[in-house]
Amino acid sequence: MTTDTETVHRIPPQSGTGFRLRRGEVLVVIDALGEQVSDLMAFAEDNHAEWLSSGRTFDYNETIYLTTGHVLYSNRSRPMFTLLRDDVGRHDFLLTPCSTETFELLYPPGTAEGHPSCFGNLVQAFAPFGIQPDQIPTTLNIFMNVLVGQDGRVNIAPPVSTAGQRLELRAEMDLIVGLTACSAEGSNNGTFKPIDYQIRRAQE
Repeated sequence: MTTDTETVHRIPPQSGTGFRLRRGEVLVVIDALGEQVSDLMAFAEDNHAEWLSSGRTFDYNETIYLTTGHVLYSNRSRPMFTLLRDDVGRHDFLLTPCSTETFELLYPPGTAEGHPSCFGNLVQAFAPFGIQPDQIPTTLNIFMNVLVGQDGRVNIAPPVSTAGQRLELRAEMDLIVGLTACSAEGSNNGTFKPIDYQIRRAQE
């Protein structure tokens, strides 16, 4: 599938991928069919001890609801992404990527056996770049609809994203990126669908 300029890649349901993203390039994450979450994590290409940080990002933007114009920061307080376009306005940066333990602790007994997970898919995606499992922190869960009550309790509601809606992120440094089509039933309104993405070249 192509556009006028760059290829649109498809991540199959319950899987993930890893790639390099150069400074100035724009990553476009597209909910191809609607109501599908995509977990994103990034590391500085030249130093894998620098990663995308939810805590620093919340601190410097003074909000947990990130959208167009916000900057996403690394654990070393350097800008990693700028959000250029947000069709949905609801994403999560509070919860960790689903893992085998997620399904063991939060889902019905027996669910975990053989169940794909975003954490497992990110481990595979980052392995060729030498990034280890314990280096993967909280992910930016694109299109995930997490509601926070007045008592602080969190509730995962169905995504509000519809088919074709997107989030565009401009890289502010050279990055290694991992991206998934989320594997957790509870995050995707009970279904699993693909995620599309595109890398737009840096503007000269």
